[in-house]
Amino acid sequence: MTSITELWKDFELPLRDALHFPDGSSYDIALDPETPSGLTVLAPLDLNALLAEDPSWTSSVDGLIEVDLREMGLLWGGEGSHGSEGFVCRLTAQRALMWAIFFMDSNPFDQIQLTNNVATFTSTSVVNIRVDIDDPRSAISLR
Repeated sequence: MTSITELWKDFELPLRDALHFPDGSSYDIALDPETPSGLTVLAPLDLNALLAEDPSWTSSVDGLIEVDLREMGLLWGGEGSHGSEGFVCRLTAQRALMWAIFFMDSNPFDQIQLTNNVATFTSTSVVNIRVDIDDPRSAISLR
């Protein structure tokens, strides 16, 4: 079991702007309203090293909005432990983590719009991010 799947069992995510996958791969990300997706995926992140420095550097997450993809799983968005935090994720139909994105300063995500395989997540402070739900690392073009 990877660090992120261990954290997810308790609905926790690391306190860092990052994208995480259950295979243990993680990436730093940045909000970037100048891009069509509203975010930029940066360098790979060593989550194990980050958690080794401070295992308590996590946030509990709670969902505010979801989109049922039926047999394809679930999109879920919400808030972290502090008011400025927000997260979005995709889960399997059995509620296992497929990927999760956490932001420290986005505010909670409370809206999801799905068009084909692109989800637009909107936070309470009107931060918008667009992700390919099959591969959130891929760049989203204007459609």
